[in-house]
Amino acid sequence: MYSYPLLKKYIGFLVILLVFVSCKSTKSIAVGEADGTLSPKKIIQNHYQNQLNFETLSGKVKIAYSDGENDQGVAVSMRIKKDEVIWISAPLGVVKAHITPQRVSFYNRLENEYFDGDFSYLSNILGTEVDFNMVQNLLVGNAVLDLRDQKFSSAVEDGKYSLKPKKKNPLYKILFQLEPKYFRVANQQISQAEEDRLLTMAYAYQEVTEKILPKSVTIKAMDKEKTNTIDLEYRGVEFDRKLNFPYKIPKGFKEIVLE
Repeated sequence: MYSYPLLKKYIGFLVILLVFVSCKSTKSIAVGEADGTLSPKKIIQNHYQNQLNFETLSGKVKIAYSDGENDQGVAVSMRIKKDEVIWISAPLGVVKAHITPQRVSFYNRLENEYFDGDFSYLSNILGTEVDFNMVQNLLVGNAVLDLRDQKFSSAVEDGKYSLKPKKKNPLYKILFQLEPKYFRVANQQISQAEEDRLLTMAYAYQEVTEKILPKSVTIKAMDKEKTNTIDLEYRGVEFDRKLNFPYKIPKGFKEIVLE
């Protein structure tokens, strides 16, 4: 039986594998100028009109991770079938992860362990409720929450469009900043004051085969005790190939059970 504190270091490594997408480094996009006359409704409309359109995506990413005490690096392969599956594999299949709208599953050959369960696993890690769409949106630079579900106020801050909800949520606060050229997410934050938790995601973008993709992503998950930081270096990507997603938990592995 595993407790959450005992899994913290192990979870940190798996967070890396479970939440990032890779893409080919080609041409960085230039930053435009924000138009202070645009309404919040128009800003949000532009964001959804400029979202990445794809059927499948595959590539690699080099990831550096730090929790303030330990530093780790790993290169992984990733495949995504939009709205259906996210598949991740470390070299030689030492660690594999398979995420669908219903399940989060991974195994680790170094420890002969596996986890197979629902999204409460990732929700515990990140300090907020998580589902498949949120993970997928995070990977491709979309707002992790649907901005069309509530009303926002807007302002131009540091050359970006800042969006804040007009109605306060009693459980958490959110902030979105969109870059002004393609209206893609530059920064997004989810904070829980009572739990003293803050999750931030910062993006830079590039153009690959006429598609706008993240060039770099920095994610910080902070609480009262620790800050986990993940920095990404993106490598080659291909779109709309026919992909397979091989995944089978090896026999004899011990199940990780979260208390």
